[in-house]
Amino acid sequence: MSLAPTAPRRPLPGPLWHLGLVLALGIWVALYRQLVPLSEALTALLPVDRHSATGEAVAFFLYDVPKVLMLLALIVFAMGVVRSFFSAEKTRALLSGKRSGIGNLLAALLGIVTPFCSCSAVPLFIGFVSAGVPLGVTFSFLIAAPMVNEVALVLLFGLVGWQVAAAYLGFGLAIAICAGWVIGKLQLEGWLQDWVRDIHTGASAPELGQNRLTLIDRYRQGWTALREIFAKVWLWVLLGIAMGALIHGYVPQDLMVQIMGAGAWWSVPAAVVMGIPMYTNAAGVIPIVEALLGKGAALGTVLAFMMSVIALSLPEMVILRQVLTLKLIAVFVAVVASGILAVGFLFNLIF
Repeated sequence: MSLAPTAPRRPLPGPLWHLGLVLALGIWVALYRQLVPLSEALTALLPVDRHSATGEAVAFFLYDVPKVLMLLALIVFAMGVVRSFFSAEKTRALLSGKRSGIGNLLAALLGIVTPFCSCSAVPLFIGFVSAGVPLGVTFSFLIAAPMVNEVALVLLFGLVGWQVAAAYLGFGLAIAICAGWVIGKLQLEGWLQDWVRDIHTGASAPELGQNRLTLIDRYRQGWTALREIFAKVWLWVLLGIAMGALIHGYVPQDLMVQIMGAGAWWSVPAAVVMGIPMYTNAAGVIPIVEALLGKGAALGTVLAFMMSVIALSLPEMVILRQVLTLKLIAVFVAVVASGILAVGFLFNLIF
């Protein structure tokens, strides 16, 4: 006795793929541009005072969740399509550069011109890893994207002058390049999560016939990458942003001022430790920086705090936990924190 085989599902015609992607991209752009008013409107519907700590946390959550998830969907799909043109080996060779450190420099420069906060940079980090980009290069981008961008530089220029802004740019870029280079030299790819390591090494990618794929085949690969990766990380994204929203709404600024206003040597590491549990972008942390400087806090201590908030946020670590093992997260935090501490002490000596 045999069962009749089921008829194979007919593939979606090519014109429908093109039409569907154009419509989806148009909807994505329109919705992304309305995230701020939509989050404010939704917050206004809830029985909370918008200017209270709870209102700030709710508005932050309602804005950041769709923003990060939309970025994740767009970037993972795009990187899935791009990855269909290259084997993992070709991608690694292309972006790692002929000389050690060139890839880190390019990735850090790319991070400077992308105005992402730490959690928003994670989707592109995942896309880079899934495309086979060397791990150290991806970390250079992950550090530079939130830490050094045009928003932070312009605001620092207006607040403390071009000399400090230029020094911040140089030190931030140096941290991103050096930290990524060190992580790359440690060869810690084995400390990626198993499913990410399989993608990174090309185990789940086609090895042959990439040039013979049609454009529709490449769309399908992008869609497959989106479904697989999105399903694995979306819950962690929600959890990380929820933690960030709570911290955003209930930041103990008075205590921060008291600690960072001290002239003791431990004020710099204390500022870094205080900054890690928080979550905001460069624009969001600048008002706190201005308030701290106005209260008499040392410049290097305040900048170390700023760097730790936007480059080592706890919500970012929660999201990265689905991609990296705890050992690799610990190495990342240790390397970046060491660079931030060095910057803080150095700025306190110079300025």
